[in-house]
Amino acid sequence: MPNFCAAPNCTRKSTQSDLAFFRFPRDPERCRIWVENCRRADLEAKTADQLNKHYRLCAKHFDPAMVCKTSPYRTVLKDTAIPTIFDLTSHLKNPYTRHRKQIKELTDEDIQRIKERRLASAEQTIKKEDLSNIADNEPQLSADEKEYRDYLRSLFEILFMLAKQAIPLTTGRVSEEELKSNNFQAVIDYCMNAGDEALRKRFEVTAVNSEYLSAAQLNQLLDVCENTVREEMLMENVLREEFVDFLPFVDGDEAALVESLEALLVDRWGLSMEDCRGQAHKATGTSTTKMKAVAVLLMEKYPLALHMPCSHMALNIHLANNLPFPNVQIVMENLRRITSFFKTPHTQDELDKAISIQFQKNEEKGNALKKMCSSGWTEQHNIFDVLLDILPSLLLCMDSIRDNADGKFSSCVTADAYSIGESIADFEVIVTVVILKNVLTFTRAFGRNLQGETLDVFSAANSLTAVLYSLNEVNDNIDVYHEFWYSEAVSLAALMQIPVSVPRLFLRKQRAADLGEIQAETYFKEYVTVPVIRGIMQEVEDMFCDNNLRALKCLSLVPAVMGHMKFNTTEENFAEVYSGDLPNPDTLPAELHCWRIKWKHRGKEVRLPTTIHETLQLPDVKFFPNVDAFLKVLSTMPVLKVEKGTGETATERLQAYLGSVPAKHLNKSLAMLHINTHVKHDLDVMVDKYCRLYPEDDPEAEVEDVGEDVIVTKVI
Repeated sequence: MPNFCAAPNCTRKSTQSDLAFFRFPRDPERCRIWVENCRRADLEAKTADQLNKHYRLCAKHFDPAMVCKTSPYRTVLKDTAIPTIFDLTSHLKNPYTRHRKQIKELTDEDIQRIKERRLASAEQTIKKEDLSNIADNEPQLSADEKEYRDYLRSLFEILFMLAKQAIPLTTGRVSEEELKSNNFQAVIDYCMNAGDEALRKRFEVTAVNSEYLSAAQLNQLLDVCENTVREEMLMENVLREEFVDFLPFVDGDEAALVESLEALLVDRWGLSMEDCRGQAHKATGTSTTKMKAVAVLLMEKYPLALHMPCSHMALNIHLANNLPFPNVQIVMENLRRITSFFKTPHTQDELDKAISIQFQKNEEKGNALKKMCSSGWTEQHNIFDVLLDILPSLLLCMDSIRDNADGKFSSCVTADAYSIGESIADFEVIVTVVILKNVLTFTRAFGRNLQGETLDVFSAANSLTAVLYSLNEVNDNIDVYHEFWYSEAVSLAALMQIPVSVPRLFLRKQRAADLGEIQAETYFKEYVTVPVIRGIMQEVEDMFCDNNLRALKCLSLVPAVMGHMKFNTTEENFAEVYSGDLPNPDTLPAELHCWRIKWKHRGKEVRLPTTIHETLQLPDVKFFPNVDAFLKVLSTMPVLKVEKGTGETATERLQAYLGSVPAKHLNKSLAMLHINTHVKHDLDVMVDKYCRLYPEDDPEAEVEDVGEDVIVTKVI
């Protein structure tokens, strides 16, 4: 099929000449410039992909210097080629030629925009020439300097390979004969044997049984790698979630942890805490209380750093993790151990067998539970419902693996099965699971909406009053609810052949204080049911305070939410939270009115954007500067999912690194590089930075020990 030239007043086609024809570029910006230069009004509405697929320009419309003939049969354009040669007047002599390729008449605004673009292009060309001249004037490196830089480049390549594959720098065993305790040194040996001249020249005279690099030098290399990758992430000015660094966890002093966090963000990363608009923490066990205290201290100093749930974690799991009661923390720790345990080969098969045995008379429910248990049920909103349903099967599974009749499990796996089985075969654990399941039923739909689309999050914010009302109603009638829930726990314990009993430690304290015996039902009401219901109520109220709710209700700025509310929204009533972030807060009410009118009277073919990200991509949002700024601030709320976010992937990669590397060989720099392998890195930049920071003749720097770490994840 012949190719026709898309240029106005050009009738050339590929069957009539030897001219080359070129597709419109896929890059949207370059494609826009091609269309603009063509002056084809009918092409402006088409996408870059459509133009690339269906439209061509012949070589006559390009400066000859932009066209390269790579062979007698192949002609290509330079990457920066722009069509500039067009006949835009001959149609005036014959008006019938305008029928198919209409030429756009340029307005004053179009002419000004084209001038500005050409001026910017000229300035860019001048800058490139200046940079080229600077490069030409730079002093030439000596042969020794080039060898040294090549040597550093090889070292950085090796470090990135070790980080990507989660290979520790050292091994657990030392071979005196081959001295392979250092993986880094072993890979250097391999690279030299494979022909790396830079490394060979550097180390060919080194003694066979000596270390190639000292610990200080190795830490300098790692520090440069880590900082360069982090700087690359911080330079990209787009909304996303990334794993940025580790922060030393200071025992017992929340204020010190806040100070070190501020120092890291401000001094090391060059950010401003005044610009922080949200914080979220994923913590477990005793660290939960500390991180909540850190959040409170940060909000006291920076009121707009709103503390919200993390978009990656189901709200019910977050609430349970935040309860400081030992019995609840035991249940949550068991869930984490169960998650890890069933990653072992064949363990899931044993659970499926146990479920089949337990639900012989109800195969439909048994099959449903098997399906749930095979797809990350310990991270779902209904985690406690599933746990309660499979608890008898889970105990049966652990007993079977512990017996290990066919010998397919290692002693380590059977020991874990015994430990988990003993823990869940405890009446206090059963009661706690029953109470958590029933109390968190009231927050389950609310939490699911929080992790949904923008309209779901907005609906959740407006349903909080109903959630708190339900929890208060349970608290006011706690005797009635506890009676039902306790009866459910007793029935389940009977099914699992577990005796009803008060915890041994509590009984011992009672007898020591000569306080007499206490009935099991009374004990569990006072020490489990009442604390859990009141703790959940307090957590929900703290997590969704007035400022948080105001921020969430401002999501009605998104057109789809606005449409759902019949365009009867009042964002200005909640906007005072972020008034300091708006360019013209005084004009906000009038601008919001225009924003509503724009979408209310849109054309029938116009679809309402459903997310903040989609709304911000609209070209005309720039005419609403307050709305634009408002939406950008709202998009940083931790409770909202980030478009194409990497937060969950980063967590998975961190867990993979921690699981594959022995604890004593963990390295925070390698971990950070392993998690961020998707970030582009320039080895030459690292070489330049290393040469600048650590000249070859400088003495070695002191090595700083890094203690226990806590993860810091930042939304940019």
